Amino acid sequence: MIAPDKSQPQTYLSQLVALVWQSFAQLVRAPSHSRRAEAARYWARRSLVLGAVTAVIIIALMFIVDATEIGLMPARGTAGLWPLRIFTDFGKDEYVLLALFAFMIVLALLAPLRHGMSRAVLVSFGTRIQYIFLSVALSVFVAEIIKGMLGRGRPFVSGAADPFHFSHFAWTPAYASFPSGHATTSFALAFAVAALWPRLRTVMIVYAVAICASRLVLLAHHASDVVGGGLVGWIGAMTVRYWFAARHLAFTIHQDGTIDPLPGPSAGHLKRVARGTAAP
Repeated sequence: MIAPDKSQPQTYLSQLVALVWQSFAQLVRAPSHSRRAEAARYWARRSLVLGAVTAVIIIALMFIVDATEIGLMPARGTAGLWPLRIFTDFGKDEYVLLALFAFMIVLALLAPLRHGMSRAVLVSFGTRIQYIFLSVALSVFVAEIIKGMLGRGRPFVSGAADPFHFSHFAWTPAYASFPSGHATTSFALAFAVAALWPRLRTVMIVYAVAICASRLVLLAHHASDVVGGGLVGWIGAMTVRYWFAARHLAFTIHQDGTIDPLPGPSAGHLKRVARGTAAP
């Protein structure tokens, strides 16, 4: 988010409209960071290495682990698994995206009511929530396309523990096993939150792994599905982080191309954000 231009009429509605418009404009403007090329190369290297290693793991899981793993899980619909069915919804893409979107709406509605430093803090925090939302949204979008194209059957959809049961371009829930949507969502969320607040990294990794484990126990996915979902979520959040950093939003780029969250803004920076003359 960015503070509305104070040259606009100072009514609540005009400030709100300016806030929304400028929040969109800053996301689609041309990248301007002087070290964005180094960051792009760093992102490409990390993505290629991570993708190649994970692809080998996925293939190995399909041939060695998947069929055995789902055979060890409790029967689908087991009554005692009701707590896990509740917990697993914390990784459901619709719920996560709706919660993040609602949070952005609340921040947008509050910002025009605040002034000076208070508004700048809301604006700066809103930009970070935008990053998290877009990280999850992009990852889920890519995962849904892959799901529909591959059409991998969910565990026992064919009546047997067959990890190689496919119906390409089926676009049905029964053949939407790879990649796991919950794994995609949870790992994108985990990466995005940890990228902004590194001290939360361990907590977010535990959350993502627990969501993935719940999908296996509930026989919603094969082991290779959750690994594939984790890869999509991880790379998706990395991609959006680069997009933000290249536009001086929420992140900074170092000389070697690595990207870190911007430190807490100084009082002077917050004042410039409040005036609309600096990016959050």
